[in-house]
Amino acid sequence: MGQEAKEQSAKQNEIALVTPAQGDVVAAPPANEAPCPACVASSMPAAFVYAIGRIEARFPRLSVEKEFAQAMGRAETAGQTDPQAFYNVLSKPENRYLARQMCWVLTIQGLESYLLQPRDPRDYERLVEAIRPQPSPMDIDVVIGTRGRIAPPEFCNGLMVPIVVVDQAYSFDRDTLIKAIPRPDSMTAQQFEAAAEEVFDRIVLMTDNSGSTDEHRALNYLAMRYPWIYAKAAEEFARDFSLTEVEVYPSSLSSTRKMVDCIFSFTNRSTGFTEKFFVRCDMTEEFPFLVTNMSPYYVR
Repeated sequence: MGQEAKEQSAKQNEIALVTPAQGDVVAAPPANEAPCPACVASSMPAAFVYAIGRIEARFPRLSVEKEFAQAMGRAETAGQTDPQAFYNVLSKPENRYLARQMCWVLTIQGLESYLLQPRDPRDYERLVEAIRPQPSPMDIDVVIGTRGRIAPPEFCNGLMVPIVVVDQAYSFDRDTLIKAIPRPDSMTAQQFEAAAEEVFDRIVLMTDNSGSTDEHRALNYLAMRYPWIYAKAAEEFARDFSLTEVEVYPSSLSSTRKMVDCIFSFTNRSTGFTEKFFVRCDMTEEFPFLVTNMSPYYVR
């Protein structure tokens, strides 16, 4: 075999050493192109996100903004507000290519926290629905996914925040959430809604709740999926107790699984006596789940 043939054979062997079955193989982008966000995110160890905030659509580059302006010029937008016109243009099937070009940003308590990249391209429709034709301060968006690296500055007009590959996203408003929670028969709707709002706001407005730590992921999961924390709060308020503290600690029973105890403390307004109740959650993987229901918590 000649030298040239040997070199060709060696190159083929090197290529065959790495196959898709052995892991995610990401080709380097051309020198003048920004890396794709999914590639950036997949190159990092898995870090899960369960975040509550607001999804916004932004223009990453001037060319996308100009293309959107042309699409809006062709649409019927007379009599519509700016948010209505923006939503109606972006939601049209013929303009779905624009949705794929936009930057999708999750803001938490008004701060730009994540850039969103759907794992399934069909989920861009969920992101479009999240911007709403008539936005309200009570709107809530929930994002569940995997966090990757910080976005390069050229990806979204200089915005450098972590990229989240989104597996699930859903939207609603706070009033709808509160009204959907089962209400105990022993209390009025007004009493229960006030209690539920107090608990929800306490969780969502916790300092630095970006939905990326096990602590915040667990609380956000409970706020969205476990109505009994609201029922317990309403019951304690009726007994003249205040919700004084919400804490999360690693469970002493964690071994092969990562579990946390979410502890809710209620203090009597007259005597100062404190009662504690806890819920145990499994946070090992992307989707948290309940291990034990709300139970009294005793300090050992």
